Amino acid sequence: MVQQDQQISEAIEREKPRLRNFIRKRVADQSDAEDILQEVFYELVEAYRMMKPVEQVTAWLFRVARNRITDLFRSRKRETSAEQPAPSEDGEEFQWEDLLPSPDAGPEAAYVRSVLVEEMDAALDELPEEQREVFVAHEFQGYSFKELAEQTGISVNTLLSRKRYAVLHLRQRLQTIYDDFRRV
Repeated sequence: MVQQDQQISEAIEREKPRLRNFIRKRVADQSDAEDILQEVFYELVEAYRMMKPVEQVTAWLFRVARNRITDLFRSRKRETSAEQPAPSEDGEEFQWEDLLPSPDAGPEAAYVRSVLVEEMDAALDELPEEQREVFVAHEFQGYSFKELAEQTGISVNTLLSRKRYAVLHLRQRLQTIYDDFRRV
């Protein structure tokens, strides 16, 4: 048990800075980011306590963090979508989840979904921090530009401009994978 506690402590100390940065890049609210970080480490401790030692601790921690971030976005999206769903061009309601294959549609759909999520994460990582924060807060967390302006003290026009540049980059970056999946 003492050796197990030592392994957990070492893993937490070693991975905490990288994991915190990973989460903060994707979650605009710092308190939410810290909550996710604590949840990830709690799950690590629980996994060891339940006698399910983790083979590749680093990969496991990042996978759990990505899942907790997704859970946060989904819960926020449900809250926002209940308030004001975004209409598509034909007037129907649009959800981010609608763009991805259903995870319940079989292994092929699950694979496509995981590839798209990974590519989106990589594309988001390439954005300058200001653009990424605005894009994530507006698109995934459901904040309006007015709310973001009030929280950050940055003008709505500047926020709109940052999001526009983020969208342009993401479109260009994700076009190739989109084309690849359309050919299949």
